Amino acid sequence: MDEIAIRSRNRSRAALPILGVVLLFFIVLAVLSAAGPPEIKIEPGTPVIGKRTSFKIQVSEPRRGLQHVKVEFYQGNKTVTLLEKNYTPSSQFFLWGPKTSVDNFTIHAGRQVLPSLTGGSAAIRVTADRAGTWLRHPDPVIEEIQLPVRLTPPALQVVSTHVYVAQGGCEAVAYRVGEASIRDGVRAGSWWFPGYPFPGGGKQDRFALFAAPYDMEQPDVRLVAEDGAGNEAEAAFIDKFFPKRFVSDNLRITDEFLRKVVPEIMAQSPELKDRGNLLDNYLAINRDLRRKNDEILKNLARKSTPLFLWGKPFLRLPNGKTTASFGDKRSYLYENRVVDHQIHLGCDLASVKQAPIPAANDGIVSYQGFLGIYGNSVVIDHGYGLMTIYGHLSSIAVSDGEKVARGDIIGRTGDTGLAGGDHLHFGMLLQGLPVNPVEWWDGHWIQDRIAKKLGPAFP
Repeated sequence: MDEIAIRSRNRSRAALPILGVVLLFFIVLAVLSAAGPPEIKIEPGTPVIGKRTSFKIQVSEPRRGLQHVKVEFYQGNKTVTLLEKNYTPSSQFFLWGPKTSVDNFTIHAGRQVLPSLTGGSAAIRVTADRAGTWLRHPDPVIEEIQLPVRLTPPALQVVSTHVYVAQGGCEAVAYRVGEASIRDGVRAGSWWFPGYPFPGGGKQDRFALFAAPYDMEQPDVRLVAEDGAGNEAEAAFIDKFFPKRFVSDNLRITDEFLRKVVPEIMAQSPELKDRGNLLDNYLAINRDLRRKNDEILKNLARKSTPLFLWGKPFLRLPNGKTTASFGDKRSYLYENRVVDHQIHLGCDLASVKQAPIPAANDGIVSYQGFLGIYGNSVVIDHGYGLMTIYGHLSSIAVSDGEKVARGDIIGRTGDTGLAGGDHLHFGMLLQGLPVNPVEWWDGHWIQDRIAKKLGPAFP
């Protein structure tokens, strides 16, 4: 055998171990590079399943990533697929490739999903497939959570009688709820008025101050109690509803007025963009900033003290003449053309220039400062979501968090914000909804509509 053949055979023999190592490497990859078992977490929003129950689900597999996830809701032999999703895991040879290591879902289950759902128990099942290899096809990982099913709403009983409410006005209602109730109150259109426990009453004895919104022409007011499973009990309780016809009014906007009010408000409201001219800036203030001011007032209501901080009728501005009423439908005219429509949601009261303003009732100052269209303003919390707002002030004499007594001077009238002259914009708010102040100035109305409904719970 010549020397060349011998060297060739030796090279072949030397290559065999290398080929064996490479082959072994690929065999190991084929066996070991399957994805690890995915980790599944299921967190129910409530401990029971009812009409609509939420579940937070997290599925993770950090090695090669997720491949397929399926979420099912089932009871007995009835199953509904709530979610099914495919993914692209990384290659078995290149584990650092693109992949989805973690995914989170929020799904909803209950009678809305499975109409044939019955009492007993039901379950959420999550199946996560694992990325396999040429030689390995591992079984999926399955996790499930089983919960009791509750489909009966909590008990709800109306206690109050002779509940009369006017459009834009307020009332009180007393009621009882079952032990399963975790949320109750009055729903009026899109507005929610929470219920509160009767001071000194039993655990299920509740009351709510509520209003019929100013734009509600037909009664859409219901008492509601909800349990932890989302089951709701509803009850009608309005005995009489009085629609109200509000006055329509035209307001003429002049260039002089625009030059007075727009620069001040723009300077105090950096979130507003300059539209390039006074009229467009004014319209942005009258529309967009007005809505933002409304949201601020709603947020203040959420922090209201759950106590009656007042017990007497609310005060008017002394010698104040009403120059605009609650619910006036305003059309704004500029150069004889209508440029905007808004509703006036308070009472304008005019007296002498820079007249002292008394706090309308006992309470706590929840806001003081510049408030957009209202200019320099004070908001007083009277408890249980009931607040008063005092707008267009020339000066403020109270601080945030200060306790005030009925009649204390909180500031002086002025013409800040969207005011055409010195006056007080006085507003009543319930859970952030503007309501008719005239009712709250009337001692007989408070006695009939609030005190009699609440009995000894009312101070």
